[in-house]
Amino acid sequence: MSNDDAPQQGALKKKSKLSLILGLFLFVALGCGGFFALYSGVILWPDFAEKAVESDVGLSDVAFVPLEQLTISLGQASDNRHLQFSAQLEVNANRAEEVAALSPRILDVINGYLRAVDVAELMEPDALVRLRAQLLRRIQMVTGQGAVRDLLVAEFVID
Repeated sequence: MSNDDAPQQGALKKKSKLSLILGLFLFVALGCGGFFALYSGVILWPDFAEKAVESDVGLSDVAFVPLEQLTISLGQASDNRHLQFSAQLEVNANRAEEVAALSPRILDVINGYLRAVDVAELMEPDALVRLRAQLLRRIQMVTGQGAVRDLLVAEFVID
């Protein structure tokens, strides 16, 4: 009986190796096909490439509104430390004059926020990123939604 079982086990081993190799090949082929279908836009996002091109067209609709340089005293008067801050606002071109007219109110918001921030927080390496996000949100509240796209910090010097 042991002689009859040996050929069956050999055939079974060959069959299991063949199914394993076939399964692995199908897995890789389907994975590559799925990646290509998603990447080329055949499924899920067919107009993704067109939207990317359309978003680049809007760059001609950008204007920059410069803000006056602010010098803000930090901490207590005995510390005699100052922050020099200057920035520009990236705005929609059709709303540039409207945002420029609101610059005194924008400067007031920036000045009030920067005076309230602790000096130790300003010294942290990622402070500028957080400050930009906070200031941009406050500026957008003053100017209205959709007017200001971004806040570009030109000078941020603590002395």
